[in-house]
Amino acid sequence: MSACPGPTRDQVRRAPKALLHDHLDGGLRPRTVLELAREVGHELPVTLAGDDAADAAALGRWFRESADSGSLERYLETFAHTVGVMQTREALARVAREAVEDLAADGVVYAELRWAPEQHVEAGLSLDETVAAVQEGVDAGVEAARAAGSPVVVRQLLTAMRHQARSQEIAELAVAWRDRGVAGFDIAGAEAGYPPTRHLDAFEYLQRENAHFTIHAGEAFGLPSIWQAIQWCGADRLGHGVRIVDDVEVAPDGSVTLGRLAAYVRDNRIPLEMCPASNLQTGAAASLAEHPIGLLTRLRFRVTVNTDNRLMSGTSMTDEMTSLVETFGYGLEDLRWFTVNALKSAFLPFDERLALIEQVVKPGYAALLAEQA
Repeated sequence: MSACPGPTRDQVRRAPKALLHDHLDGGLRPRTVLELAREVGHELPVTLAGDDAADAAALGRWFRESADSGSLERYLETFAHTVGVMQTREALARVAREAVEDLAADGVVYAELRWAPEQHVEAGLSLDETVAAVQEGVDAGVEAARAAGSPVVVRQLLTAMRHQARSQEIAELAVAWRDRGVAGFDIAGAEAGYPPTRHLDAFEYLQRENAHFTIHAGEAFGLPSIWQAIQWCGADRLGHGVRIVDDVEVAPDGSVTLGRLAAYVRDNRIPLEMCPASNLQTGAAASLAEHPIGLLTRLRFRVTVNTDNRLMSGTSMTDEMTSLVETFGYGLEDLRWFTVNALKSAFLPFDERLALIEQVVKPGYAALLAEQA
């Protein structure tokens, strides 16, 4: 915990932030869902009143309330209504552009947007065409954000769905696009019954190609999921990873003992892509005060802070970090630590990561700390 006063929400918003775990199909603006649904005839789960502002507000509430169920499976069902309206080049480009604009406005200076191309081919687009459409939107969003003064850098992460059999195809797609805006690969979806080892061919291919990948693990499922992701599949990072706390024993006197797996994760600085608000919705933690991020931060695991799905959780990086400030008493130095952790862990070349840390993050936090002096 920082010795300095906690930052205000405005200071958190202005602080440079880095985001590693943000789903493109989980971050749409409610009004965009409404307008795209109208264009393609997608039936929405709310009764529309004919007033776009009111309808968008009602739709946003539906996403948040439906996701707030305590079940990962129920949480994932909400994506039928975002993926359903993201089936054309124009829709994909629009959603990507707006995501970049929203993140930049929230003070995010580096982001990796993950999404599953295989879920966006229902209207006839090829996998390659879906990636091109998203990159078109990312480029447009970055151009607009930089014109407004943001130094934001954004990359794609291509996701394969763990309950499908297209991971090798998506891995090859990620490698084909890695010099054109794609930073790496991911698998996502319900963990129970779909272990990452089912996709070993894809992970071994990525390793041979010197490509980066992260794996959703240790969110709804426990230590075996994390162990497989790291020791069998070779993940560079862990998507969520909250259940690593199951291998950490805290004695009544406050002393801590790490199990073999937890010690390995900490010793090897394996990044944890932690998403507090989302975890509360899916039941991975009962409250923010009880969320493993507090203990794991104190033990100096490589913790990063992320949004997961901004629409479903009604969140932003400013919201996530402000909540941590209010719950754990973190100061600007702690937020800087989370941000530097994320940039150290980014799927970006070393010199580019270093430039963001030294030229953007450190000066940005120095200026904010000067305001508190």
